[in-house]
Amino acid sequence: MKEELMTEIMQQMLSCLDNAQLKQLRQVMEQTLCHYDVTSVQVKPKEDDSNNLIAMFIAAKRIEGCSEKTLKYYQTTIDAMVSSLGKNVRHILTEDLRLYLTEYQRKNQSSRVTIDNIRRILSSFFSWLEDEDYIIKSPVRRIHKVKTASSIKETYSDEDLEKMRDSCEELRDLAMIDMLASTGMRVGDAYGKIRLKLDKPSKYKGLI
Repeated sequence: MKEELMTEIMQQMLSCLDNAQLKQLRQVMEQTLCHYDVTSVQVKPKEDDSNNLIAMFIAAKRIEGCSEKTLKYYQTTIDAMVSSLGKNVRHILTEDLRLYLTEYQRKNQSSRVTIDNIRRILSSFFSWLEDEDYIIKSPVRRIHKVKTASSIKETYSDEDLEKMRDSCEELRDLAMIDMLASTGMRVGDAYGKIRLKLDKPSKYKGLI
């Protein structure tokens, strides 16, 4: 019975320890258990508290200020993972999550961006479990960010800029074109500055 117990423990630790560490673990168990008699007792399995842990995580994110839309996305993503693996979140391993992400991408033909978004949400969840001492180590730590192709936006040529300048009917429009072209500022930021000027017209008289 001792041999069966040690074998079972070592099998469960295969994903966490290397060969040298497993050998050391076996030596420690042999030395510790040699003074004890081990018998098999049927123990009622602990109740799965995954749903409670997920609910507490969502509550923590709500306190942090996440929107309800974001919270719903978090909930749906984590629930789908737990339902697919059929394991208590405390017992989920790195290999389980790698297989889940691979199968999810295959079945849904998902893009790398989508898979990395799922990985990011799962990382946030398991990191929270680790920080709150519900698990020893997040299984997502060894799952690295999914590489995605970066899109490079085309820039306007000098000729394009001159055409836009020639099309300006007001001085303000011309100033906006020059400001955006010379600073690289986003259009939304530019409109924000314009609203600020409109709130204080006396300070910016002649510019708008």
